[in-house]
Amino acid sequence: MNQSENSEVYSARCREINNESGVRFAAIINHDGIRIAGGFRDGVTPLEGDEQKLHEFYKFAINLSLRTDELTNSLGALNYIASRRDKVILISFPFPVSTNILLISAEPGLDIERLASKVVKIFSDEPLGTTIDG
Repeated sequence: MNQSENSEVYSARCREINNESGVRFAAIINHDGIRIAGGFRDGVTPLEGDEQKLHEFYKFAINLSLRTDELTNSLGALNYIASRRDKVILISFPFPVSTNILLISAEPGLDIERLASKVVKIFSDEPLGTTIDG
């Protein structure tokens, strides 16, 4: 699958996540902190500075999500990282076979575990070994 096909597949999956109640933003971010698929849910007005804050969070989430550490062997692989703020929840899901992440922004009352299960289901039909690296 080429990069263009990957982008279309992942854009569709981000739209599916954006259809979940409470989700504001779902996008695939590459290792350089650049959004390559997805974005804000239709009809969502970004909070003041949301776009800039998300871009700053992209790089933070990538560094944290893609960092390998000694805990992986003893505790297992990193599934996701969630940050609950007063106004928003930020969740990042590292892709195990690439250097990209899925970043989600959602309303503060969202059930993170329910959404994480939904994300796994949406992305579980991804063929093993598929990457979205360019």
